[in-house]
Order: sequence, then structure tokens, then C-alpha cells
Amino acid sequence: MEPPQEVVAYYERFAEELRLDQGPFQLEFARTKDILGRLLPSRPTRVVDVGGAAGAYSAWLADQGHEVHLVDASPRLVEEARKRNATLRKPIASLAVADARLLPQPSNAPDVVLIMGPLYHLPLLADRAAALGEAARVLVTSGLVVVAAISRYASALDGLARGLAVDQAFVRMRNRDLQDGQHRNDTDRLDYFTTGYFHRPEDLRQELEGAGFQDVTLFGIEGPGWLVPDFDIRWADPALRNDIMEVARALESEPSILGASAHLLAVGRKAV
Repeated sequence: MEPPQEVVAYYERFAEELRLDQGPFQLEFARTKDILGRLLPSRPTRVVDVGGAAGAYSAWLADQGHEVHLVDASPRLVEEARKRNATLRKPIASLAVADARLLPQPSNAPDVVLIMGPLYHLPLLADRAAALGEAARVLVTSGLVVVAAISRYASALDGLARGLAVDQAFVRMRNRDLQDGQHRNDTDRLDYFTTGYFHRPEDLRQELEGAGFQDVTLFGIEGPGWLVPDFDIRWADPALRNDIMEVARALESEPSILGASAHLLAVGRKAV
């Protein structure tokens, strides 16, 4: 069981291990940690980081004392995570190459499952349901699932910010995203991403509830701050960085603006 072949090929070429240190992705990283810091137990707990890539979130959680088990479908990125792990003061407990739809963890093991990428790389609803079902299987009763998704409107907003409408290949891709959420990159441009599914907020909620998760809450991760044209300049200024973070936090649960974030986060609990 593997993700689409073009997704595997994309992560062989794209330096995902560096992404969260660059441009507006820094806001995604900072805000995701901000939200997780409020959601996760303060006591040490067992976490499975599904789609953990090169270990950015796993390393951060391990440093806080959590027992973290990283799973990713990309052998290259798991190897990058191993290299990072060798440098950590508090290492990640385990690293495995595996698919989100067939996790190596036993049932009723972790308190928290993060699904930080696989859901937007599985174009078929049945496959996304299988990944959520696996999360429910391995979680303890009342355990927490945290799921990342890409907003249905991310390409349209990104295209406006970067003036990409001059490229008709981008326009076709954007229009399909808006129509049905099925993202397909028929070009060789890595910045146009790869095969995926982009969620509307209400669809993400429905998928978690359909998998049996309760008390589902949605968060917009970045808010509108990722779209400012001088992002790097503002992010380098502590006061302006704080402003971007504060606005994102203030708007994170406002239904009318959730989809303006490039990424969404959904949180639910395994039913008793």
C-alpha cells in the first residue's frame, strides 16, 4: 500500500526537510506548534506522528518529553529524520517507513495521533477514510487525533498573491481545485505541489465525524498572514511577526474565514 507514485517521486525531489524554515511556511510551523501546545496534554504522553516527514514536529514534541513515534511513506524523508534524530538531546522513540492506511502501531497504544500530511495526498475519499480509521484503531479510548489539511482555496489565493494567472497551466490547476478539490500538477514546477485533495472546512469536519471521531474542532492555521507580499521582512521583525501570529490566533476559529488559511487543522476524540 503506497501513496500515488507521483507523490513519492515529488518527495524524492522536493526538500521537504527544509520547507518549514522558509517564507510563509515558517508561519505554518509556528502556528501549528502554537495550536498543538494548547491541545496536547502537558504531561509526557505517547504520540504517533503520521506523515512526520523529516521529523520537524516529532523533534519538537520529543524535546518536550513526549514519547514520539514517527511514520512516513517516504524512505528518503525517514532517513532525513534519522539523521536529525542522531543530533537530538531527547530523541524520537521510533521511526518507520509505512503508509497512513496501514500503521505499524498496535491497537489502543498512543494517546495522540497526528496526521500531518497524508490526508491531503490521498485523492480518494475511501483512502482518506482508511487513514482516519487507522488512527482510530491505534488510539486509546478518548485519544486525540489532530489532522492537517490544505484549504480548497489555497491555490486561488496563492495565485493572486504571486501573480500566477499568467500561466495557463496554473489557471487550469486552480480551477480544478476550486471545482472539486482534486489537485493535479501537470507541469515540472515543484512550487505547484503534487497530486492531492484540498478540503473545504466543512468537508474535513464531515470526514472526521464519519470516521467516528467526536467533538471535532477546526482551526485555520495561518489566517491571512501568509499572503502578505513582504512576509520575510515582517517575519524578521519581532513586533510585526507577533502581529501576524496574533491575527492568526484571533481568527483561527472564525467560520467565515477558515478557508483563507493555506492549511487547516481538525481535532477530534476517539469515541468511548
